[in-house]
Amino acid sequence: MKSVLRALAIAALVVPFSIHAADELSEATVKKVDKTAGLVTLAHGPIANLGMPPMTMTFKAREPAMLKKVKAGDTVRFRAEETGGAYVVVRIEPAK
Repeated sequence: MKSVLRALAIAALVVPFSIHAADELSEATVKKVDKTAGLVTLAHGPIANLGMPPMTMTFKAREPAMLKKVKAGDTVRFRAEETGGAYVVVRIEPAK
């Protein structure tokens, strides 16, 4: 019984952190958008969920239509994930 209670206590601590981490967005400046190819080049800060330091790189957009709302020079918040060995932007929005 003690082990079950301990497991529940640990889960109560871990679950809120996991939910927050899944929504974590990184900041970047859009350098280039290729809507036809579904690519966006970002000069980004650290990407915590990928363990990636700041750099400039090109990402594939999971949904090319999401690139309609950004243009070169915009400051954005985004979420990138590793999918099939490639880094993919799964969410992007103008910074507030």
